[in-house]
Amino acid sequence: MFCNQCEQTFRQTACVTAPGTCGKDADVQSLQELLLYGLKGMAAYAHHARRLGESDEGVAAFMEEALFATMTNVNFDPDTLLELCMECGRQNLKVMEMLDRGHVNRFGQPEPATVTEGTRAGPGILVTGHDLLDLWDLLQQVEGTDIQVYTHGEMLPAHMYPRLHQHPNLAGHFGGAWQNQKREFDRFPGPVLGTTNCVLIPPESYRDRLFTTRATAVPQGQRITDGDFTPVIEAARRCAPCQEQVMGESTVGFHHSVILDQAQTLIEAVNAGRIRRFFVIGGCDGAAKGRNYFSEYAKATPRDSFILTLGCGKFRIRDHEYGSHLGLPRLLDMGQCNDAFGAIRVATALAEALDCNVNELPLSLVISWFEQKAVAVLLTLLSLDVKGITLGPTPPAFITPNVFALLQERFDLRLTGDDPVGDAARAVGAA
Repeated sequence: MFCNQCEQTFRQTACVTAPGTCGKDADVQSLQELLLYGLKGMAAYAHHARRLGESDEGVAAFMEEALFATMTNVNFDPDTLLELCMECGRQNLKVMEMLDRGHVNRFGQPEPATVTEGTRAGPGILVTGHDLLDLWDLLQQVEGTDIQVYTHGEMLPAHMYPRLHQHPNLAGHFGGAWQNQKREFDRFPGPVLGTTNCVLIPPESYRDRLFTTRATAVPQGQRITDGDFTPVIEAARRCAPCQEQVMGESTVGFHHSVILDQAQTLIEAVNAGRIRRFFVIGGCDGAAKGRNYFSEYAKATPRDSFILTLGCGKFRIRDHEYGSHLGLPRLLDMGQCNDAFGAIRVATALAEALDCNVNELPLSLVISWFEQKAVAVLLTLLSLDVKGITLGPTPPAFITPNVFALLQERFDLRLTGDDPVGDAARAVGAA
């Protein structure tokens, strides 16, 4: 960021060239950046919701006020900035609820679905990102043709919505998390449509096959700004067809409404001691070392527990066989990163039924950290006074030691360590 008073750039350091004129120290700067990144994440969810016909004037008004508070010489008070961060979390919960409602109204009530992994023989298009409306529009435009459409990354949860999953041209899912896209897009022979983050600058090997939508763009890329996917469809005709290469099947679709349909069974099992713990393991994934912590942690969870997962962090843990418990898969894929709303809805409903608060539930949150949407979701959890969240593998670079210590003191925020198996055992009181 830039200080207008002393014409100095600064980041996590005090602005000292003109003492007394700026007044912003490193911790104030850190809180402003925490707020700013949270707003960016919330804006992404609000954008998706608005495209589905869901918006809220109060959310828009808060975003204006909060952005104003991040300007130079507006707010130097850490307490006020922290409260704005908490309000950002509360507003983001409202936005995620709007987006959830928009998805359900447009694409149908979610339900568990079996998804084919890999490719079928014939021309294909791969869709990555988060925007389910782009996927729907593309499916409408290829309907009646032999072109098959595949989801990638965070588009996997599209299959839990009946109108999408049952579309004759939606063939299955290909690939994993965003950080593997250069290898995976290179292997996929047809065009790739990037609808949002996380898209990487493409190498030459597939640059001419990568298309993006609206604000999503890469250098020398091909953007679709009007919702007409004719160029993508024409590219699918020009490119080599996919080969028959089915790798298996997976099950998705444990939306909060699906889990809460089983609420009475779950509550009775908790009271009877047949469910030792619920684990929320997911979030925004990355390529840095240390992220195998989440894989090892998930594998170490006891067989009488359930794992709720969402976001691209699911790709760290979904390839292991966890078995079933009480007639349900132990690993319950709840959806995209924005479906953290669903995990919150499940937790609050269980707490109400068990006559306790969320922090008293047999629940552990183990969240992988990477980008702005993760900031927005974290602020939502903190705004609800959820304590004891484990975050990792490293603390956010823009949060100063003082601010992180404050969050640790107030919310018992923890960092992942180097003993995931022991941490999982300690979570259930086994060590």
